[in-house]
Parts: sequence; structure tokens; C-alpha cells
Amino acid sequence: MQAMDKVERVLGIYTKLINGAVVNKTQTANEYGVNERSIQRDIDDIRNYLELEAEKEGVINNVIYDRTAKGYKLEQIYHLKFTNPEILAICKILLDSRAFTKKEMDDMLQKLIESCVPKSNQRLVRDLISNEAFHYIQPKHNTVFIDKMWKIGEAIHSSRYIEIDYQRTKDHAIVHRKVKPLAIMFSEYYFYLTAFIDDEDMRKDFDVLNDSFPTIYRIDRIKDLKISEERFHIPYASRFEEGEFRKRIQFMYGGKLRKIKFKYSGTCVEAVLDRMPTAKILKEEDGVYTISAEVFGDGVDMWIRSQGDMIEVEE
Repeated sequence: MQAMDKVERVLGIYTKLINGAVVNKTQTANEYGVNERSIQRDIDDIRNYLELEAEKEGVINNVIYDRTAKGYKLEQIYHLKFTNPEILAICKILLDSRAFTKKEMDDMLQKLIESCVPKSNQRLVRDLISNEAFHYIQPKHNTVFIDKMWKIGEAIHSSRYIEIDYQRTKDHAIVHRKVKPLAIMFSEYYFYLTAFIDDEDMRKDFDVLNDSFPTIYRIDRIKDLKISEERFHIPYASRFEEGEFRKRIQFMYGGKLRKIKFKYSGTCVEAVLDRMPTAKILKEEDGVYTISAEVFGDGVDMWIRSQGDMIEVEE
């Protein structure tokens, strides 16, 4: 009988909490004819139950004491798990990136689904990505570089020089560089390190000397990496603004900061504006858009050529 009384009391308190009521310990103890310690134990039991539910349902709730209301109430802290649409979108983007080996991709998808999706929904998400995951084509470099990328991230965070042996794209030669790492970026299948390099002899073949923009290295082409104990300092006024740099770079090719102006006669001007975040429509006439943009490097030339007759360069 006493056990039944406790069950009914706990359920009663829980019902009040989920309905948004404030539970006053003294009033509730009088209502059920028990002491306040019993009500406190009931509330602790409810808290324990909510912790177990959070693991299964992905929503963290907690019973907190509100000093203003002089009682306990239920508070939803945050959603621990992704929703079905969110995790599906993330998995699709990850698959489309084609940035990792097949094994890495399979492991990441498995961990994402198991840790971020409530168990009741996991099979549905797996079914929706199964075909694409099965036919996934890994990048041709077939290189595992995640640990290396993390070390670079640590060097960026602590402002430490790094030394790299890097395989150049143009002639596949291995060159040694000592650089100030600034940021890790991703673009079209590859992760890149952006960094400043100081040695003038090493920079003699570069397109731009004494530029305020960094050089760019594909991380999968870094054959060896050493984190130096030596630190560097970049004044705040001269700091590298990754977001601004990202808006102006195309295809991760080096070169000067340029201003371009062209006419676009294609069917989807939004795709052009998304491709170049700095782009502005100057005018539109009979479905032909005059657009200007700031871009960094020579990669934009490749994109312009790929658009064929839809783009006519003016400047």
C-alpha cells in the first residue's frame, strides 16, 4: 500500500511538472500527508528518470528550483539529438563532400547516426542514405589525414610554427616549408591549410610576394608535419579573417586579389551569387545581368571558362 502511495505521488508530481505547474515542496507534502524529505526524494527520482529518457529520446529535461516562484518546475535545457531532417542533411552533405576514404566515411556516418539520432529513428536514416553510402567513391589520393589536420588545428590555436614536407601539384616535387598556420578550410573535395610563409627564397616562384593573403596547401599533400615549439605573433590589426578570405577565393588557387565585372545570360543568377559571395548585381536588362565581384586568385578563370557563352567578361 505504501509503495502504491509513492507511485501515485510521484506520478502526480510528474504530471504537474510536465503541465508547467510549479511544485512547492511544503504544499505538496501537506497535500499527500508526508514530510518534505519524501517529496525531495520523489523529485530526485523524477530527475533520475529524466536523465534516462534523455539518452533514449534525445531531449534533456531537468527539474530546477525557481527561487522566485518558490518551487520546482520542469525546464527543457536543449535537444541532445538531431532531428531526422537535420541528420539526413548532414549525412548527405558529408557523402557529397567525397573528402574521406570509404572506411572513414562509413565510420563517420555510423557514429553520427548512433550518437545523434534517437534509436527509434536510426533505421530510417540508414535506409535513406544506404544506396549513396554503398556507391560512395573515395578521393583518388586515398590518404587518411584527419589526425594530421587535428595537429594543424592545435598549432593554429597555440600560434606555433609548423614545418611541412609538401608535394606540389604542378611537378609533384616534395618541398620543405616553415609556415605560420592560420586556418583550415574546405572546398570541393579537399581540406586546405592557409598559412603565411616568411622565407623570401622559398617564395621566389610565388605569384604574389608581400601579399596580405596567405599561401594555400592541400592537407592530403602534406607528406610530413612537425609542430615547432617556436611561436609567432600576428598583430590584431593584421589578423587573418578567414570569413572574408573565404568569400573571395575560388577553387583554392593562389594569385592576386582581383575585381572582375561580367555579363551573365544564364537561367540561374542565384547560382552565380552563391558561387561568389562578394558578387553584386549592377543591373539587369532583358534577362542579362551585369555583375561585379572581388575574387582572390586565378581559380575564377577556370569557372568562367566552364560557363561557356553564358558569361562575357567586361573587366
